[in-house]
Amino acid sequence: VQLQASGGGLVQPGGSLRLSCAASGSIYSINDMGWYRQAPGKQRDLVAVIPNGGTINYADSVKGRFTISRDNAKNSVYLQMNSLKPEDTAVYYCNAKIVSFLTPLGGDYWGQGTQVTVSS
Repeated sequence: VQLQASGGGLVQPGGSLRLSCAASGSIYSINDMGWYRQAPGKQRDLVAVIPNGGTINYADSVKGRFTISRDNAKNSVYLQMNSLKPEDTAVYYCNAKIVSFLTPLGGDYWGQGTQVTVSS
């Protein structure tokens, strides 16, 4: 099972970016899907998580600006980021809790990370 993230880049403050992440491999089902971020010298923090049914959870710092969504038919999760601020600069990682051939009880999978830089 692999997660492939894309969509990062350089954007000016106030701008927008959309991150995408697709899971592939011998997947039976996917539970929670989410995005985390890690700024230089800091720990990896939750940005948003979307369960397979249930309540979406956002970090307070991104509420009202970021929107997480998923497409179960494509095993994909997305993060629409609007009104970006310099403090949103970080490497963004997608995460998924996946039941697969190799993890029949469910496993924690991570994408490779995509850099988001907000700067003028």
